[in-house]
Amino acid sequence: MKRRTLIATGLGTAAAGAGGGFALWRRQAVADVPIWPLVFPKPGGGELQLQGLRGRPVLLNFWATWCAPCITELPLLDRFQQEQSGQGWQVVGLAVDNEAPVRAFLAHHPVSFAIGLAGFEGVSLSRSLGNGTGALPFSVVFDASGGVKDRKLGALSPEDLRRWAEVAGI
Repeated sequence: MKRRTLIATGLGTAAAGAGGGFALWRRQAVADVPIWPLVFPKPGGGELQLQGLRGRPVLLNFWATWCAPCITELPLLDRFQQEQSGQGWQVVGLAVDNEAPVRAFLAHHPVSFAIGLAGFEGVSLSRSLGNGTGALPFSVVFDASGGVKDRKLGALSPEDLRRWAEVAGI
């Protein structure tokens, strides 16, 4: 009986270590994603160059016109942009969608923050930033030095935004 307990304890410890190592590796791999060189077309024409946002805290939000929780949180993101831009914040919405529906949507529901067209390739980008399922909405917070500070899968709440606005070092 003692031998089985030792084996079970050893296996449990090994599994926990492997899981912790994987989580650490995954977190490091996510943190090293080079987003600043990325450029996206804007729905109204022109380009959204993320490089121009370097040195500022950025809330990057992946959304789509066909995603009900995405649409629900857009006014929150818009309010956050308006309230926090004086502190250097920039909200960026990357639409995982085609240009025509995004343009039509924004014509009826304009926002004050930058929108880029990531298309369906945006799902791959969101996965590389820690969105394991590729679901929407998905948000990533970058500090002014470009490091990932937090991320959230699912609709944002006012509390999420309040917490991010108060994060020390951003």
